[in-house]
Amino acid sequence: MEKINLGISACLLGENVRYDGGHKLDCFLTDTLGQYVEYVPVCPEVECGLPIPREAMHLEGDSDSPRLVTTRTKQDMTDRLVQWARKRVIDLEKENLCGFIFKSDSPSSGMERVKVYNEKGMPVKKGVGMFARIFMEHFPLLPVEDEGRLHDPKLRDNFIERIFALKRWREVILKKESRGTLVEFHTKHKLLILSHSPKHYQMMGKLAAKAKEVPIKELYQQYQTLLMESLELKTTPKKNANVLQHMMGYFKEQLSADEKQELLEVIDHYRQEYIPLIIPITLIQHYVRKYDQPYLKQQVYLNPHPLELQLRNHV
Repeated sequence: MEKINLGISACLLGENVRYDGGHKLDCFLTDTLGQYVEYVPVCPEVECGLPIPREAMHLEGDSDSPRLVTTRTKQDMTDRLVQWARKRVIDLEKENLCGFIFKSDSPSSGMERVKVYNEKGMPVKKGVGMFARIFMEHFPLLPVEDEGRLHDPKLRDNFIERIFALKRWREVILKKESRGTLVEFHTKHKLLILSHSPKHYQMMGKLAAKAKEVPIKELYQQYQTLLMESLELKTTPKKNANVLQHMMGYFKEQLSADEKQELLEVIDHYRQEYIPLIIPITLIQHYVRKYDQPYLKQQVYLNPHPLELQLRNHV
């Protein structure tokens, strides 16, 4: 797989673009995830023409439609940044992005819970950064996160799983659009989808089954929407345990009573969160190789992202 194009707030890459001339380098993003992605850095303040260093800014007013104002001289920068942002998101369409990592708490780039100051000067953490809001409205299906939330192992796993899935889907789109190609993609991703949303699993299964009845463009559009909606929903130990037991059913003829008991115990220990997901997954993979199970060998669920990221060691 080619590297994944990922938008990112430039300061997270160590670029000295913040209001004080500093940066917010995140070594996981640059050194670890950076091995698999091609970053497209964006700094709203600098790109809309503001200097480095510059006066700090914050959001003021209504949290649903705040103004971007400098903190000391009270200059309103809202229109300037909004006009730039609306042009920038159109430019970003050319980058084939599979997601974006925003700078948390930023009045321009925070994706949630950004401070908005009311008329009394009191902050309420209900805002969205100016650029982040416009980006998410323009690209509603793209995975987005901020670097603060990515410190949570479950949110990190979910985000990275989504960007790799979208990259695989984009590679399908690059091929000649055909119902067979879509059904092949869906077959490989069935258990991954099930681990996120049994409801979407059923809906997408019905869509794939009726592929010949839907115009091809509409089919691809509907499928992509359902795919990204489903993967945005978080997995849980209960949902993953359901998938693991489903996979176990493929070995009911091969496993001995002791092996079945061991696998059930491992799955149950995972369900109770005594052990991480990587342990039952590794045991299942052992049986997939040992018994050469063809359906499970192609399931993306077993390897949704590079093992080197160690994401399932912590969920």
